[in-house]
Formats: sequence, structure tokens, C-alpha cells
Amino acid sequence: MINPVLRSSQIRPHGLGRRLLRSRLLGALTYPHGVDRYVELIHPLLLARDVRAEVTAVRHQTSRSVTLALRPNENWRGFRAGQFVGVSVKVDGVRLTRPYSPAGSEQAADGALELTVSTHPDGRVSRHLRDHARPGMVVDLTQAQGEFILPSPRPQRVLLISGGSGITPVMAMLRTLCQEGFAGEIGFLNYARSPTLALYDAELATLALRHEGLRVVRGFTRVRRSELAGRFDREHLAAVTSDHAAAATFVCGPPALIDSVRTVWAKDGLPEPAVETFTAPALRFDTDGAEGRVSFTASGRQAANSGLPLLEQAEDAGLAPEHGCRMGICNTCSTRKRTGTVRNVISGGLSSAGEEQIRICVSVPVGDVALDL
Repeated sequence: MINPVLRSSQIRPHGLGRRLLRSRLLGALTYPHGVDRYVELIHPLLLARDVRAEVTAVRHQTSRSVTLALRPNENWRGFRAGQFVGVSVKVDGVRLTRPYSPAGSEQAADGALELTVSTHPDGRVSRHLRDHARPGMVVDLTQAQGEFILPSPRPQRVLLISGGSGITPVMAMLRTLCQEGFAGEIGFLNYARSPTLALYDAELATLALRHEGLRVVRGFTRVRRSELAGRFDREHLAAVTSDHAAAATFVCGPPALIDSVRTVWAKDGLPEPAVETFTAPALRFDTDGAEGRVSFTASGRQAANSGLPLLEQAEDAGLAPEHGCRMGICNTCSTRKRTGTVRNVISGGLSSAGEEQIRICVSVPVGDVALDL
């Protein structure tokens, strides 16, 4: 028997072994649970298809964050700087998923990942990871997702603006550019509440010394004396870039920061910068004018359409669908719609296609809808 405490690097099936794990015959023999449910009893990372990662190191940059070094299994396909992954852990017996952006270079050796997670008062996953993550812990991952990425070929000027936990995807961009030997201009403008909550402070200072074209400036929004006064405004741009109009700009942070940058760009007649935020959007739905019934075909349950997102209606009906972010990002709640029309509560778009996968956390039914739940 294989020793279950062997590290993931000691159990790496190649060639024939991996083809066997993914074979239809083995899949049939292990029905209905699937190969992975049996193989994980031998080693939690030795899976045919699922992506998992072992925590190899844990550090706390601030009192409100945790930085994890992860070693993914061979099912991991890598990421592009700026993308995010879904991280799943069990908290009090419930499997929860949240989206986090890798902060390391996309060219890190052996596909290693770094995640820096900032905690929030109601953040069950972030607080669990901060308080309980230890080397040897195993987490589930999704493949990387998202279009907030550096373009190829690289532009001559790059401007990275972030606030709070939004530093992680742009940190991945910066590390990737530095590792590539990027010879152009990089402006790195970051906002935090105070120096004690500023992430990657020492590394950013070191990178700025090593790379002639990199300018790093930090603003502290709750400290009177800092490099920059107050929140983002046009004058702050001059501290990090010679020409913001000519820079490929990436912004990640709270909505107020993104709106401020968009306002400056609009006044200057510039195309909108690339933006990313993990703050829950304002959801638009009408509970008064709701009509029809929602059928949950797998469980045989039905309920009158309340007008709420389908995830909430399923929970109100006593079901417990898997879910993560509850704001249409992580795709954990993706469910097959059998029939009916749904409206996306973020974009307002309608979809009347036949059978299709929908994110039930941001979909409301328009009339009768049947879900495979």
C-alpha cells in the first residue's frame, strides 16, 4: 500500500498511469462515485481530473491577511497573471468556495501558486484560512478564470492601480513582468488604509531598486502623512507614470477606486482601463412582479417563483446547491437549466436557450423554469 503521508512530489503519475486514471473502463468500475473518490483515499492530490493543491508554507504579512504557498497537482493547467481561481475548503463541515487571485508570477517554477487572502468580518473562508491554514493542508481549486490579464505582446508602458486586497492580481502582473525582464515603464500605484495593513511592502521596495523603469508609490487613506494625500485623484498619476494616456492600465480594488479612475479616463477621452473587483455587485430583481413556478427536477420539488435569484429560491425550497461567491464570479453554482427563460441580474440580459448551464446566484426566472437540482 502507498504510504498516505507521502508528499505530493513523491506521487506523480505520468504517461500510462495517468491514462489509466482517466480511462473509461476505470470510470465504469468506480461508478457512481468516480475514480477520484477512491484514489483520494490513497493520496489527496492523486486525482484523475480534480485540481487540488497542498499548502507548503504559511506567512502572515499583516494581522488581517494570510499568504499561502501552494503546490498544485498535475491537473492544474497554470494561470495568466491577473486571473483568479476558486478555492474550496470545509468550514464547520460545509464546503465553501471563494475566488482569489494568485499573486505570484505566471512563470513560477513547477506551477507553484501564491495566494494572499485578506480577511473580512463576515468572511468565513478568509478567516478560516488565516486561522487554520498549515503546511500539509490540502485545498480544492478550480482552473484559472478571468479576462483581466496582461496583453501579448507586452505594451511599452504599464500602469497598475490597486486598493486593499485588489493588490494581488496586479502583484502577479508586476512579478511576471519583472521575471520576464520587461524593459518598459511600469507604474505601481497602491492604496491601503495604513502602513500596518500594506501588503508586499518590502518586496515592492526591493523591486523598485532593481528595475530602473519601475516606480512604486503607496497611499494610505487613513493616515494624514503618507506619500500621497487621501484617495486617488489625477495628481497621483504623475508620481508613477510619465504619460498615463499612453499606458496600458489595470485597476483592481473597491468600486470607489475604480469609479474614480474611470472618471479621470473619461474626462481625458481615453478608452476605459481594464478593471477587476470582487465586491458584490448591486443585484436588480423584482419580487413583486414575479410569475410562474420553479421546478427542481432532480429532487422533485416545486415552488412559486419569488423573483429572487435561483440560488436563494433553491435554498428556500430546502435544497443546498454548491455555491461560492454568490456574485457570478466563481462559477461554483453553475447548474443545468432544463427549460424556461432566465434574466442575469447583473447585466439584465435574457436567455431563453434550451438546456444550458447557468450561474444560479445571479439568475432569476422569467416565468416557469426547470432546474436540474
